[in-house]
Amino acid sequence: MGRTVVRVGAVLVVCWLALVAGASAGWAFGSVRPVPGPVVRGYDPPEPNWLAGHRGVDLGASVGSEVRVAAPGRVSVAQVIAGRGVVTVVHGELRTSYEPVKATVRVGDQVQAGDVIGLLEAGHCPAGCLHFGLKRGAEYLDPLGDSEVRLLPESAVALARRLAAERAAAPSGGIEPPGSGVLLNPVGGRISSPFGRRFHPIFHEWRLHAGVDLHASCGTPIRAAADGVVQSVSYDSSGGHRLVIAHAGGLTTHYLHALKRYQVRKGQKVKRGQAVGLVGSTGWSTGCHLHLTTKINGRLVDPARLL
Repeated sequence: MGRTVVRVGAVLVVCWLALVAGASAGWAFGSVRPVPGPVVRGYDPPEPNWLAGHRGVDLGASVGSEVRVAAPGRVSVAQVIAGRGVVTVVHGELRTSYEPVKATVRVGDQVQAGDVIGLLEAGHCPAGCLHFGLKRGAEYLDPLGDSEVRLLPESAVALARRLAAERAAAPSGGIEPPGSGVLLNPVGGRISSPFGRRFHPIFHEWRLHAGVDLHASCGTPIRAAADGVVQSVSYDSSGGHRLVIAHAGGLTTHYLHALKRYQVRKGQKVKRGQAVGLVGSTGWSTGCHLHLTTKINGRLVDPARLL
């Protein structure tokens, strides 16, 4: 138990350090930072999301500086809105916005990462700065984060301790690989495709991979990663046969591409390590594997940090 808690604590510390290091290094969405200046004001979304907040980041730069697009895409907005010049670029299911900017591109233009899309105008910060935003649909994302990740809210420490206690008390059944964390690896396989932006193997465009793919042969038992209650059992064209299990502390685990309908039903209690289905390749899949997504309070968490 002591070693488990220490390992869980190490996982949380590594997660926090990774976020801080990423922010201080200035990593941003795409491959190009729009302007080279420092972060003047960071991403600070409100809770709930309809309250006032800062739904983007401000990057310091001199008025008249060139503003470059962060990633390849198509210009969808290049005009003055409410007295401020705005440029918006669509990148598949994501889009970036830049303001205040005097546009040097037009709506419909295709741009590559690093292309100049305008010149920075005055009006946002007293000393000059660019407001850089990132959205998917109506959802605001952190452009200096991992595109969508909101890792480990305040309740995560208590959650990790509870899951660690479950892990210490429950037998692994021989399917847990060495070095596992607070969640059981549902199929015992290695990660064949990690969490994050990747070139989609079917649609051939850059998209967020909102989970990890775990290597396993078709027919391999899929096991619940922790004690919980089945939240939903469904089928859709992208995830194929899909299962969602709710756990303590607001954690949910999502299992995709099963061979056929899962062996559990909505509302059923499941135990850690319990077989709930079989690995398959249903939905948007190029071969047998399990796709695992994890969320805490509805926010995506890289499963690799919990396995």
